[in-house]
This record gives sequence, C-alpha cells and structure tokens, in this order.
Amino acid sequence: MKAINKDILKLAIPSILANITVPIVGMVDIAVAGHLDTQAATMIGGIAIGTMLFDLLYWNFGFLRVGTGGLTAQAFGKGDRRECATIFARAIGISLACALALIAIQWIFVKAAFLVVECTPEVQALASQYFFIRIWAAPATLSLMAFKGWFIGMQDSVSPMLTDLTVNGMNVLMSFVLALGIKSIGYEGMGFPGIAAGTVAAQYSGLLVAVLLAVFKYRRNTFSTLSLSDLKGVFKGSETRRFFVMNTDLFVRSLCFIAIYIGFTVISARYGDLLLAVSSIMMKLLMIFSYFTDGFAYAGEAMTGKYIGAKDDVMLRQTVKWTFVWSMGIALIFIGIYYFAGVPFLRMMTSDAAVVSASEEYLPWLLLMPVIGCAAFTWDGIYIGATASKAIRNSMLWAVVGFVAVWFAGIFCLNAFAPSDILSDSEGYTRYGRIAMHILMAAYFAHLLARTIYLSAKYRKVVHI
Repeated sequence: MKAINKDILKLAIPSILANITVPIVGMVDIAVAGHLDTQAATMIGGIAIGTMLFDLLYWNFGFLRVGTGGLTAQAFGKGDRRECATIFARAIGISLACALALIAIQWIFVKAAFLVVECTPEVQALASQYFFIRIWAAPATLSLMAFKGWFIGMQDSVSPMLTDLTVNGMNVLMSFVLALGIKSIGYEGMGFPGIAAGTVAAQYSGLLVAVLLAVFKYRRNTFSTLSLSDLKGVFKGSETRRFFVMNTDLFVRSLCFIAIYIGFTVISARYGDLLLAVSSIMMKLLMIFSYFTDGFAYAGEAMTGKYIGAKDDVMLRQTVKWTFVWSMGIALIFIGIYYFAGVPFLRMMTSDAAVVSASEEYLPWLLLMPVIGCAAFTWDGIYIGATASKAIRNSMLWAVVGFVAVWFAGIFCLNAFAPSDILSDSEGYTRYGRIAMHILMAAYFAHLLARTIYLSAKYRKVVHI
C-alpha cells in the first residue's frame, strides 16, 4: 500500500499546487481594473462580464482535457507509446480547429451573448473590448487543455503544474505591466486593454513551456514512434470514432455544468444585489475545497486509466480505494477549516459589513460541501480514467434534474405554505429572498448528491477491466 499511496501523492500534489494559483489570477485582474481610473466599478464589471463570456465559451471544450486524459492513460497502461502519440496529435488537431472556429464566430458570439446578459452600456463596451482581444489566445488556451489531459494520462503531473504556474504567473505579471505600465522607464501602459493582452501573452507563454516539456520528455520514447504517414491517418479508424463519441458525451456533460452554474447565478440575481453578492461569495468559498480534491481526482483518473490499460484489476480496485481515502481525508480537514474559519473567509472576501452579515446565515452549507462534493469529484476522475463517458454524461443529466426539481419544489412549498407577511410587504420580501437562497443552496447540493448516488451505483458495472 505504501507504493500506491506514493504514486497517488506524486500525481496529486503538483496538481493541487497549480490549482491554488488559479483564484489569484482573477483577484489580480480585478485589482488592476480597480486601480486604472475613477470608474473602478465599471472597469471591474467589464472584467467580470468579459471573464464570464469566456467561462461560457471554454467550458464547452472541457472534453479536450477530460477525453484526452482517459484515453492516454489507458494507452500508457498498455505500453502502447505509438497510440499515446496518436491521441496527442488528434487532440491538438481538434483543439486548433475549434480555436479557429471560435475566432471566426467571435462577433456573432458576443452579439448573441449580450441578448441574454444584461449590463450597462459602459460595462458592455468594456467587456466586448476585453473579449475581442483575449479571443486571440484561443489556439493556446484550447491546446493547453489537450496538453494537460495528455500529460496527466502519461502519469506526469509535474509538466501541467509547470505549465499552469507559467500561465498564472505570467498572467499576473503581464496584466500589471501592460495595463499599468512601468513608470520608471517611461512606459505608461495600455490601460484596460492591457489586462486582456496580458492574458493572451500568458497563454502563449504557457503553450511554449508545454511544447518544450513535451519535446524534452517525450520526443524519443513516444513521438519518435509516430511517422509522417501515421499523422495523415490520425483522424481515421475506430479509435478516432471512439474519441469523437466519448467527447460528444463529455460535451453534453459540459452543457449540464453550464446550466447549473449559470442557473445558480441567474436565480440568485433575482433577489437583489445583496443576495447576489452573497451567492457569489458562497460559490467561491465552496470551490476552494475543489482546488484540493481535484488533485486526487486527477491522480485517480491517471492511475485508473493506467491499470485498466494494463488489465490489472487488483491495482485498479486499490487505486479507487486509496484515492477515496485521501480525498475523504481532505474533506475532513476542510470541514474543520470551514467551521473555524468561515467568518474570517467572509471578511477576506469583502469588507462590506452588510454582505458579511448576510453571508453568515449560509455558512452551515459550507460544512456539507466536503461531505457531498468529495465523492462526486473523486468519482468523476475515476470514471474519466475508465473512459466511461456515457455514465459521466448520464450522471450530469440526473444532476440537472435534481437541481431543477429541488429548486421548483422548494419555491412551490415556500409560496404555498409561507405566512402571508413573508410574501407581501417589503421586509417580507427580504425574508422571502433569504429563504429562497437556502432553497437554491439545497438545489446546488442536490446536484452533487445526484452525481454521487448515480456514479456509486454504477461503479461495479462500469469501472472494470
């Protein structure tokens, strides 16, 4: 058991180190926008909306990482380096094709998005400006998704860590330099467009690092097995069909994620700016846990795929067991962190006393996140390694059903049985919104629970040699 735990930690720790740098980038972008001029709120709004547009766009292409990782891990477990190289070439080819398509439709996407997204004309103008600059990073961004999945499948979590650290570090540095300038050398900076330009520079810097790492580590023992004639047939054959079928399932999964997370924000916005702020902060605090448990999900993904490819059922079961042991250990630690540091976390997120006070009512929900979320996230990694895309897709479809069912059932009961004063006067509306927010939190956890129940029930039948 010592060896398998060493392998899990070797894969998980670099992923965790890379993950915890992610929120820093968002905070720095907002901080830079907030120091550009007197219209700080408008600048921050432009960043927030512009970033959301890319979240909506790129979340649909998560299959480039997920699908590539599972297939590569199984080929690695078989010892088939030629197939590993073929999967890499296929994933990069699809990434670049998708990126070119996004660049081609950028204007249509923005116009369509603002038919749904409501904001002031000033924020819309800034968000559009941000989008039209940052979209030119699409080839790098989508290629990096494929690189990350492939590296993880090759049982290599150090390379994606170095790539992520490069991207995040350069994003912070270049956003500061390009937006605010360097006064000591007379460079005044680009202002707001510099934030987006910094992200573009960071993405291509990360891509350069990923290419160098791939060439340095895998040129001889993997890429040398693939000839030019092999590259011509990289999109032909049964494995290619399997790749596209799997990625179609994973695309549906991504759409379900978008429906839930955007739905969460849209619903909370109906109850006023205060509760919208509360819901945004709560979601960020909930996601802190995922940055850690995702590291073990990646480890489970890589090792599950490897042992399925190697047809080693004993080690496969041990991988599942010990991945869950480590994930549950992280869950217990975060229950304690959320219990003792919940209020300090709130005060770190905002200095607005009203928002902190309103958020305290929802802190008990944080204690449920490690319990319910741990299993859902860990199963995702294991099923991805098993390339069980149909089960992953179905679990997310049930998750959407669970989210919608709990939300509408809760609101129906609130409207049917709440005292009349809660439904009518202004103070009652405030209380109504507070109760509705609890129902929304319950709906969010219902989606996690639905995933956990479905994937747990299907485990023996789906994850096997």
